[in-house]
Amino acid sequence: MSESEVSIRRAPRIGVFLIFGAMLGALVTLILTSLFEPDPAVGFLASFAYFCLFGIPAGVALGGVVALALDIVSTRRARTVTVARDDVSDSE
Repeated sequence: MSESEVSIRRAPRIGVFLIFGAMLGALVTLILTSLFEPDPAVGFLASFAYFCLFGIPAGVALGGVVALALDIVSTRRARTVTVARDDVSDSE
């Protein structure tokens, strides 16, 4: 049996934050686009799609920054524990 020290922490799932940021960016884009009168030559849907090209990446970037900040906080709150490892062999 061998013992070693390991660090345990709760790490955020970065992909979840990126997807949530993209959805939040699309929602904010929808709200901001609907506040203004659409151009009759272009239409609402085309304006919304165009501004999504800016809103969704901004939301993904914001979600990534939040995930990285939480990752740094979780690294600082990590605990070090001693674990024991048993080596089991098949004796056939």
